[in-house]
Amino acid sequence: MEASWRPVAGGRGRARGRATAAAPSSGNGIYLRGAGGGRGKGAAGPGPRPGGAASPAAAGGSARSGPAGPGAPQTPAACELMSQRKFEEIKKANQAAAKKFVEEHFSSSSEEEGDEDFEGKRGKIVANTFTSYTTQTDGDMRELERTRQYVHEAFQAGAMTCLICIASVKRNQAVWSCSGCFCIFHMPCIQKWAKDSQFLVSSPLTDDDFGKRDYPWPCPKCRFEYKRSDTPSRYYCYCGKVEDPPLDPWLVPHSCGQVCEREFKPPCGHKCLLLCHPGPCPPCPKMVTITCYCKKAKPIPRRCSAKEWSCQLPCGRKLLCGHHKCESPCHAGNCPPCPRVSRQKCVCGKQIAERSCASPLWHCDQVCGKTLPCGNHTCEQVCHVGACGECPRSGKRFCPCQKSKFSLPCTEDVPTCGDSCDKVLECGIHRCSQRCHRGPCETCRQEVEKHCRCGKHTKRMPCHKPYLCETKCVKMRDCQKHQCRRKCCPGNCPPCDQNCGRTLGCRNHKCPSVCHRGSCYPCPETVDVKCNCGTTKVTVPCGRERTTRPPKCKEQCSRPPTCHHTSQEKHRCHFGSCPPCHQPCQKVLEKCGHLCPAPCHDQALIKQAGRHQPTGPWEQPSEPAFIQTALPCPPCQVPIPTECLGKHEVSPLPCHAVGPYSCKRVCGRALDCQNHTCMKECHKVTEIDACIGKNKAGPECLQCEEGCSKSRPLGCPHPCVLPCHPGECPPCVQMLRIKCHCKITSLYVECRKITTADENEKNLLSCCKNQCPKELPCGHRCKEMCHPGECPFNCNQKVKLRCPCKRIKKELQCNKVRENQISIECDTTCKEMKRKASEIKEAEAKAALEEEKRRQQAELEAFENRLKGRRKKNRKRDEVAIELTLWQKYKYYLLPAGAVVVLVFAWYIAHDVA
Repeated sequence: MEASWRPVAGGRGRARGRATAAAPSSGNGIYLRGAGGGRGKGAAGPGPRPGGAASPAAAGGSARSGPAGPGAPQTPAACELMSQRKFEEIKKANQAAAKKFVEEHFSSSSEEEGDEDFEGKRGKIVANTFTSYTTQTDGDMRELERTRQYVHEAFQAGAMTCLICIASVKRNQAVWSCSGCFCIFHMPCIQKWAKDSQFLVSSPLTDDDFGKRDYPWPCPKCRFEYKRSDTPSRYYCYCGKVEDPPLDPWLVPHSCGQVCEREFKPPCGHKCLLLCHPGPCPPCPKMVTITCYCKKAKPIPRRCSAKEWSCQLPCGRKLLCGHHKCESPCHAGNCPPCPRVSRQKCVCGKQIAERSCASPLWHCDQVCGKTLPCGNHTCEQVCHVGACGECPRSGKRFCPCQKSKFSLPCTEDVPTCGDSCDKVLECGIHRCSQRCHRGPCETCRQEVEKHCRCGKHTKRMPCHKPYLCETKCVKMRDCQKHQCRRKCCPGNCPPCDQNCGRTLGCRNHKCPSVCHRGSCYPCPETVDVKCNCGTTKVTVPCGRERTTRPPKCKEQCSRPPTCHHTSQEKHRCHFGSCPPCHQPCQKVLEKCGHLCPAPCHDQALIKQAGRHQPTGPWEQPSEPAFIQTALPCPPCQVPIPTECLGKHEVSPLPCHAVGPYSCKRVCGRALDCQNHTCMKECHKVTEIDACIGKNKAGPECLQCEEGCSKSRPLGCPHPCVLPCHPGECPPCVQMLRIKCHCKITSLYVECRKITTADENEKNLLSCCKNQCPKELPCGHRCKEMCHPGECPFNCNQKVKLRCPCKRIKKELQCNKVRENQISIECDTTCKEMKRKASEIKEAEAKAALEEEKRRQQAELEAFENRLKGRRKKNRKRDEVAIELTLWQKYKYYLLPAGAVVVLVFAWYIAHDVA
């Protein structure tokens, strides 16, 4: 089972068919929906998600479809391995489905097409085919472009489209071409279309009428009607010479390769000389020698398709008025009416008026009034031609009922005959029962049994009144979808007047026709596919703009210029209007007489305003429309030297803007304060005294309202108390709060004393007369008075200095001590005390060493005794008594006491020395 793919506008595709192309088993891949109205997805489908992970549904389904049951224990590693294996299987299935989809649905409609080089060569061949049509003048380019487009689409892959199935027409498929619009359809599609059209037209007929009439069928595109016998049954080439033309890659697809030889339309006696080709035949390229319309010029050779031409000389033929000659240039057909005005009489000759010479006969609005031949009546006709005729009341006349005839003078009226009127009344059934009378007959008042229009009900009522029942018709209209629902319908139900509204095959638009049976006509809309440069475009059926390649444009455009220039710029041949002319306009401007240097603007594209805006998101916004219109020349830009208002500069201004102007600079004129300048933007200044010059402010300049902004003396933080003034500022008399040198005391000094003092005076004014609180590097406080800078390093304070053993102590000056000029050495007493202290230490160390030896000896003896074994339990163990010396017994008391004695002795010696 297959589903066909239909590309539509917007880059999306929709599937048609009765089946749905199945996706991979995991539910993740390519799918096409069938007649249910779904959208066919692209080659990738939903596909694996970014990052390499499949969809959750696919992954979950794959994991659950493993061989292990729900109760089987699985390790995390086994689950992960199984999931990875399933993922790889799904990935491979998606890739295979995508590749298959691309090969089937996105391959070229003609697989035999060559590469891009062959495309270029083929384009040159097609262009050379029409060279003879374009190199010579006076050819009909519109029909030629149609033929060129059909031939180009026949070669271009995917350009030819069947409007019935909205599918590409391949070169190996049987096709049929309409003789009206030259649109190409698949042979099975057009056969089914013709059969369905004939069935729908003949289905409302009865069995007796069926088959007696030859009902036509229309072309799906141009509605050109064909007879039943014209239904295509065989596949012919474009020119109709060869049946089932063979596939030849060197010929146009579906062509026999022979000379076309079809008659040109309109017929000129010549035949088409191109090889069998699609589309209409190009204009006749034969050259004929023919003269102009007025036959005055010499015959010249011209193309047969454009053999009629004008010499542009005055026509000179006499006009219908009979007095003047045609002054129009040489033209085809009859001469136009005479444009001159002359005084002419009306038909009856009573009035004379100035009228166009082309209409000499005219009627006034007065009654003729002439006496008729009877002599009793006058003519009542309005301004007429010829005789008035006989009196309408003369001769034999009938009575009002037309039964009796009387011969009476024209001055007498015809009497009534007295017989019954017997005229048929308005009902058409009964006759008038009154006697012969003048005027219309009365209304029929007889009561009759009347049937309603649909024939289902009867009622007795006056004959002149129509009878319509209230029964609504339940018959189906010709669309076979909606009921008639008309009251008292006689059976001839009108056609359905509702809108069809079904989606057309292009999937972009809905059927605009009224409700009908059978298939809708193909979408009548077309889409323009433009080339890369945007100049050339190709109109394709709606729904095929995605697969149609843009046309290539390489020829030079030969159209005459549409602007005021004599020649246009060279550009490539293109469809539609020529690109805007970029040549300089060079029109003479009215105001200044300069030439317009702007690009040509005779046919500028202007966006059309006031177009319909979409009412909601369901309504597609329409593309902006552009209209060609002639724009006026822009303002003249020729530079004219002009001085600004403030006379700062002379600038070249555009010609259209010459006049008093501001250069946007600051005025800059000196104000009365002589310190500031006018900050207004360049403006007009009235110079009172011309000898002062341009730098003096005028009455239009600003008045200085600022304070004095002159620089103050160094160190003065106060502003000048005067407003902005000329000259020097007065001395500052405000008190200034300053810190002393030591940064502790605040002093108040007049500002002018500080600002006018020299360095020494400033040091005196900043001194607080107190001792400096700073510390010297030695740690003592500075003895100097409050001073600036670093403190002098001459500390004379007494400090105590000791010998190395700390026994001798002396008081000396701090600066000498820090300069290492004085040092105290130990004397003999200090040395003796050091010697005794060292002896005591040696004795203590020696005693400690002997004590350690005794302890070790005792431990050795105890260990030896333990090695001799235990004695009997009853016997007492010998206790080894170790006799302690006096030093061992009292050493903990003697050592602190000796240390105290040594310290007291050392202090005493040091005190005596000091």
